[in-house]
Amino acid sequence: MYIEQAFKSDYAIWKYLIVPGLFLGLIVLNGIAIYALDLDVEELMRVSIEQMGELLFFAQNLILFVVFLAILFVWTKLVHKQSITSLTTSRKKISWKRIFFAFGLWGGLTIVITFLDYYMNPDSYVWNFDLPKFAGLAIISILMVPIQTSFEEYLFRGHMMQGIGSVVKNRWVPLLVTSVIFGLMHISNPEVGKIGPIIMIYYIGTGLFLGIMTLMDEGLELALGFHAANNLITALLVTADWTAFQTPSLLRDVSAPATGFDIIIPVFVVFPIILFIFAKVYKWNNWKEKLTGKVIVPEDNTSDKEIDQFFAQE
Repeated sequence: MYIEQAFKSDYAIWKYLIVPGLFLGLIVLNGIAIYALDLDVEELMRVSIEQMGELLFFAQNLILFVVFLAILFVWTKLVHKQSITSLTTSRKKISWKRIFFAFGLWGGLTIVITFLDYYMNPDSYVWNFDLPKFAGLAIISILMVPIQTSFEEYLFRGHMMQGIGSVVKNRWVPLLVTSVIFGLMHISNPEVGKIGPIIMIYYIGTGLFLGIMTLMDEGLELALGFHAANNLITALLVTADWTAFQTPSLLRDVSAPATGFDIIIPVFVVFPIILFIFAKVYKWNNWKEKLTGKVIVPEDNTSDKEIDQFFAQE
């Protein structure tokens, strides 16, 4: 009953257009400027890093997400009159255990996979450790990266999924629409220029994976933990000259950007395995209904007590 949490707010369709419109509008304008002015994103990043340093450049790129998460939370509370809990989950309380479990599972796997690849392909990496810079990176990353990833989850898998689902009255349309928009949001990343459009399979596939996770578990907690681990551990472990996150991390990837198995394996092998693990741990069932079924709308004259009973989950 996660999408149905939208009806516990002061519901109106227009309220779901403003924050996504502002954020995605900035992304679109940025993309138009890059295309119209024929800007070299990689060169612009290199110059900016030379001028202000990796850490300040990294923090500056994250500030926008801090501001927009605050805007989204204020908008949810004051305009929607909806609790942050109901934006997060269909459970009575946010399940922090789920957040930390997903974070630990994916964070641990990411560390193992990264150092295994480093061991097997040592020529592809340069040891990049600098204690003062890494300490600064750790502080910025721990404080700001989870905010960045949380904003993306609350916007796409939370606000937009509830909003679109409440309009179309089904689950598969918001799942697909938010996944595609989430993927397209990354189209201006330097990785796209280096690897090519095929990387959109990874971005859209990741959005679909996080959306399935959210609908099956009836909440954002697993997606919040997974996404935070993915970006935080990556920022600390590996950087490259052609990625959106350029940081003084432990390792620098000096290999040529890959266009094959590095994109296909996560989407079609690793992500299904992660979903299988979560399904076993949290006893997911009724996949078809949860991913494609109808969104049930409470009657307008339903009392507050009846609404709470309607949304109650076993």
